[in-house]
Amino acid sequence: MSRYIGPVCRLCRRETASSKTGEKIKLFLKGDRCLSKKCAVERRGTAPGQKTQGKQRQKVSEYGRQLREKQKMRRYYGVHETQFENYFREAARVPGQTGRTFLQLLERRLDNVVYRLNLANSRAQARQLVTHRHFRVNGKLVNIPSFIVKAGDVITIGERSKKSPVFEANFEVAKNRRAPEWLEYNDAENSAKVVQLPSREQIDTPVDEQLIVEYYSR
Repeated sequence: MSRYIGPVCRLCRRETASSKTGEKIKLFLKGDRCLSKKCAVERRGTAPGQKTQGKQRQKVSEYGRQLREKQKMRRYYGVHETQFENYFREAARVPGQTGRTFLQLLERRLDNVVYRLNLANSRAQARQLVTHRHFRVNGKLVNIPSFIVKAGDVITIGERSKKSPVFEANFEVAKNRRAPEWLEYNDAENSAKVVQLPSREQIDTPVDEQLIVEYYSR
């Protein structure tokens, strides 16, 4: 299945409309622009499509809740359906809580790490920067966004890349934001180290991973 290239605001509106509590759900697919008052979720919280305005919310089945949570998490990290399922199967083989291991695997993707370090304003931009060969892991060039980092890995940026306007702008943003506790960012060298594997408490992804485990365990 090819990557979704349509209007990403529709995805946030879909999750907001399906929210059981009615809260506004933002997947931050446009980065900081999602904080603007012009955000589609702020202006319209209805589901995308025709004749949704004023339509009563239908009761959602347990399967529907599991499916929506799976879709939300997959869209949050920008992962293909097949790849997402493969991550779950890999997590299921590891002893312990499958849901937490599953979420941890997604969080350790290189594109997500670049985003968490504030070196990209969205995960989409992070994927593009990784693909364009701007990053190195332990001194080795890595251009695969799905590369899984390990504790102790050091992530650096190519010397030529540091001078590009995109990185110069992102460096300024990174100075005013803190990286997660499981990552250590060096402002002077614009490099980062994976201090430890992320725990569930250190991952702020707003999903209930247990519903996703139940979805795949049907």
